[in-house]
Amino acid sequence: MYETVMNQFNNTADMIDLNPNIRKILGITNNEIIVHFPVKMDNGKVEVFTGYRVQHNNALGPYKGGLRYHDTVDIDAAKALAMWMTWKTSLAGLPFGGAKGGIQIDPRNYSDSELERITRRFTYALGENIGPEHDIPAPDVNTNPQTMAWIVDTYMSTISSSERSHNQHVVTGKPVGAGGLEGRDRATGFGVYLSIKLLLETEQQDLKDKRFIVQGFGNVGYWASHFLSQDGAKLIAVQDAHATVYNEDGIDTEALAQHCEPRKGSIKGFDGATEIDADEFFGLDCDIVIPAALGNQITAENAFKIKASIVAEGANGPTDKEGEKILLQNGVKIIPDIFCNSGGVIGSYFEWLQNRNGELWQLDEVMAKIQKKLTENFHKIHNEVNKREVDWRTAAFILAISRVETAYKQRGIFP
Repeated sequence: MYETVMNQFNNTADMIDLNPNIRKILGITNNEIIVHFPVKMDNGKVEVFTGYRVQHNNALGPYKGGLRYHDTVDIDAAKALAMWMTWKTSLAGLPFGGAKGGIQIDPRNYSDSELERITRRFTYALGENIGPEHDIPAPDVNTNPQTMAWIVDTYMSTISSSERSHNQHVVTGKPVGAGGLEGRDRATGFGVYLSIKLLLETEQQDLKDKRFIVQGFGNVGYWASHFLSQDGAKLIAVQDAHATVYNEDGIDTEALAQHCEPRKGSIKGFDGATEIDADEFFGLDCDIVIPAALGNQITAENAFKIKASIVAEGANGPTDKEGEKILLQNGVKIIPDIFCNSGGVIGSYFEWLQNRNGELWQLDEVMAKIQKKLTENFHKIHNEVNKREVDWRTAAFILAISRVETAYKQRGIFP
């Protein structure tokens, strides 16, 4: 993924003739933090874990980005994801920079009490490297509102009592009862849905009877499917790490979600669809493909199979350089991750504001705010696509990097 994001950055920098001094700054990360910390397991034994937090750039505001618990987490993955977050927050017009991190574990191998201790110890190890006006984590792969609640409680316990009342926004994506925002849970998936809907509208089409397939049925995959199905589209296949299921007549999104709940998210064994070979997934006859799992899923080895006219990147970096080249040659429109899944960070911004200002917002007004912001950003990208006659990712990167460049030009470089 790091090679992919650097290729995207360098290609865009060449295209817009990015100031060479600013290019040097944006081509590297500001901080790369690695922490090793011990945790006592349920059996009394101690394990040592490795955690990461990479802070790419904060020219536009505090660092912002998710924490993921996955065995693919390492420093290069965190660097790539942190850089994407800088472009995502810039493109969205938010007062944030980019960061990312996590722990290299498979959370399925640990009990809930062990995950709580791991999370709290990781938070303590990060110390002052996170903070509500410095670096604000959020949920990502295999983390959730409960994870964020443990982080905020641990963080609040390590600062003075006089500061606790106004530091709740150290993380976003919290449970509503612990200072979270109504609608934050569905914001990313809603953004995926809305980006597809808006793109189809530019072609005088709608979602009715459009067939779509989803890779990954976690938070993003579920909510995207939920909103698309509500608007008349038909979910015909889902793939996760355990199985690939297909039903030509349509899969009931809510029934699949209920099936996954007691199985830690696994779609395997769902009786509302037929299990098929994983290699068949991307070649299924459909209109829309939504990769909403991990990075580097669409490659030269499978991109040529895709029959859909739209790929909506719910995940971060799901399409590699060679895969993208094939898709574009075949006339597939790619809704880039830095826009497609930006509903989450927009929702996080509103949660951060809500906590910061001591306010409480209702679900309807939150979703209206997210929709307004996403729609404005979509039209900016669409105008850039038409003006420069480029693909959607290139247009999005031009807008994102140009905004950061403008900030540096106006502020100058210290000293």
